[in-house]
Amino acid sequence: MLPEALVRFVVLFLALALAALTSACGSRIAPEQVLFAQGGVAGGAAAAGGDPLVPGADPGGLGGTSGSGVGGTTSTSGGTTGGAGSTGAGGSAGGPTGAAGEGDATGGARAGSCDGFENQTGITDDEIVLANSSDVSGPVPGLFESARLGTAAYLAFFNSQSDICGRKLTMLELDSKTDSAADQAAYLRACAESFAAVGSVSIFDSGGARTTEECGLPDLRANILTNERYDCSTCFAAQALEPGVVTDAAYQFYAEQDKQATQSAAFLYLNLGGSPALARSFADAAESAGFGVKIYKGIESSEFNYAPFVQELKDEGITFVSFTGATQQAVRLADAMAQQGYKPDQFVVTQTQYGPEFAAQGGANVDGAMAPVPHPAFTGNNPQVALYTQWLQRVKPGASPTTFGLFAWSATRLFVEQAVALGGKLTRESLIESVRGVQKWTADGLHSEMNVGGKQSFTCSTVVQLQRGEWRQISGDGYDCGKLVRTSVAR
Repeated sequence: MLPEALVRFVVLFLALALAALTSACGSRIAPEQVLFAQGGVAGGAAAAGGDPLVPGADPGGLGGTSGSGVGGTTSTSGGTTGGAGSTGAGGSAGGPTGAAGEGDATGGARAGSCDGFENQTGITDDEIVLANSSDVSGPVPGLFESARLGTAAYLAFFNSQSDICGRKLTMLELDSKTDSAADQAAYLRACAESFAAVGSVSIFDSGGARTTEECGLPDLRANILTNERYDCSTCFAAQALEPGVVTDAAYQFYAEQDKQATQSAAFLYLNLGGSPALARSFADAAESAGFGVKIYKGIESSEFNYAPFVQELKDEGITFVSFTGATQQAVRLADAMAQQGYKPDQFVVTQTQYGPEFAAQGGANVDGAMAPVPHPAFTGNNPQVALYTQWLQRVKPGASPTTFGLFAWSATRLFVEQAVALGGKLTRESLIESVRGVQKWTADGLHSEMNVGGKQSFTCSTVVQLQRGEWRQISGDGYDCGKLVRTSVAR
């Protein structure tokens, strides 16, 4: 069992080290140098006081492997190709989940002139250093290694095709160790040694928020999990979210599939930290879509007997069950339901469970579970998803794709496209200003539209379902789009 202090916060990210400054770990490594052999729910919220509320970051749901490593093919030199406009590239809300131009590492747009390009912090004649600070070591080894790997994968992909005004991209690996102090220490190094940070995911991302803003570091994250990081004026997330504002798209989909089931709904959650507020936001969104919410109840982390909770579900005639928590607890609930011969018409988990570990741990008892995710299924035919998984295997063979890794790839691509377009005008300040104009970012169709610059929650998602141990997209070829709901936990 995980230490209670860790669990209290780790679970809060559902869906997503006490190191001093001198002990922050980090190494600079070019993505081509090493081949290392080796897995939101649609809508989410950030919490006040540093408590992360975006679903998907509990250790039980990620299944990342410990250690780190990046790899790829040796890049070829050449001039910069392509760039991106301020609205991003590819796709549109409600459109198909496929994309064109999947082989272009810079989006295929016009590159800015390199005239006037100057070396600066993190930029030399040969390289541009990009930091990634994610929870890799610490109490839960490998927690967000997938974010580091997603970043490394895109850097390797880009370096294999191009450069930015003659400079290749290298990664400064930093470890936030599932601790706010370590996050701050990591960003002190990022400020001093890198040009920008990309693809980071940290449970306690509040730790380095002020440091990041004060040094003017562009921080293009995979996710933002706390209000402090959300309020940072130089910080943005590829999976954009506004605190307490969620989409009702998935709940509309569930109602379309079985309206009657949604009229007797229960929202269960692990009763720790910000999890109750997260589950409340889901329940509010469901009610806005016409659900009849009969039960909203927490389960203590120390509780191992889930039978009484299942009995209450049976007694109340509950036909729709949503669970917000770690994969271990989600499986425990499913096992208890099976033991009592109870099977709701619809069982919904979060992006936390979207990966092979949930199916492996739960077996037949979790078959049929559904989860909303803001991107196409990994088992589908989306070319950008395929590109991400292809390069992920190049940097770490055998690694499983994750939503966190996917958005780390997206965040890194966002940096590349904006930097290429800026050309010789690239500075920290110009990059931040450029990113503020990105309002319809899809990473060329990799995921649903994200208002990165405006930091607004997304409205569109897909729904995946476990079918005989494999996640399948069941919401059609495109995205289901709903309305944004300002829930009772919004600021």
